[in-house]
Amino acid sequence: MARKKDNRYKLTADLESRSFWLVATPSTLQLEQPFVCTEAGALYGREHFRTERQGKDSYLLFYTFGGTGFVSQGGRTATMRHGQALLLDCRSPQAYGTAAQADHWHHFWAHVEGMGVDAAAKRLGLPALCPHAVSRTRIAPHFDTIFDRLETESIENNELVGIAVHALLSELLISKARAEVPHDNPVTVAQSFVASHYAERLAIDDLARAANVSPSYLTRLFRQAVGTSPHDYVVRFRITQAKQLLAETDLPVSEVASRTGFSSTSNFSYRFSAVTGISPRSYRALAKSNPSSPLEPAS
Repeated sequence: MARKKDNRYKLTADLESRSFWLVATPSTLQLEQPFVCTEAGALYGREHFRTERQGKDSYLLFYTFGGTGFVSQGGRTATMRHGQALLLDCRSPQAYGTAAQADHWHHFWAHVEGMGVDAAAKRLGLPALCPHAVSRTRIAPHFDTIFDRLETESIENNELVGIAVHALLSELLISKARAEVPHDNPVTVAQSFVASHYAERLAIDDLARAANVSPSYLTRLFRQAVGTSPHDYVVRFRITQAKQLLAETDLPVSEVASRTGFSSTSNFSYRFSAVTGISPRSYRALAKSNPSSPLEPAS
């Protein structure tokens, strides 16, 4: 166990060797952007992992993907459980680490700043410590982009890292909005469930179970409120997510299909073409050649 101490920062580095920490030094131009990342990594903390800091001029975004952690600041403490994200304003003293009675805390983290981050922090209610439930399938790709691009400076990498930071904060804001939705609206509950689980296998029974109604009743409510069936809604929601990945990344079409919940590349291509009137590869080519003019689904 290693310890690092000074008057501002204390670290009990009880970490597994697979932990990593990436650091960048943004240029003045980068720091003028709305979403900036200066450090990021994945920490596999063991039982005694703990950090105390007097202050740092940035925000810190956590996402727990294993075990349980804690974050303390200003007399408040939040427990960080599996599948929860939290944004912390580091400008006042804080402490975080593996929670008592837990033997590990595995988490992604990123120090972020910028005017866009300030605005998101205000909407999230900081300095309150509020964990937000977000599925790993929605969070991990954005952290992967940061990990892949942070340390190699280029205009493309800088932009992609900024987009990833924006996307991560958007996931927290979406989760917060969902939590504030009345829980007695089965259609809204089902839509929120789709937004959190679209990358997984979904059936009408799963949506109905989440909404606490029968499949037939949910289908009737969906047609009344949305004008379509739950199945069609899921397909179109997945295609919307796929459009973003096709336009903003170079992921293979097979990976886009997998990340958006389609059972196979062929099924994805068929569904995508049926809804948009164009193949995924053609959509990507047109979107990248003219990003200011998004394609609309075929009527």
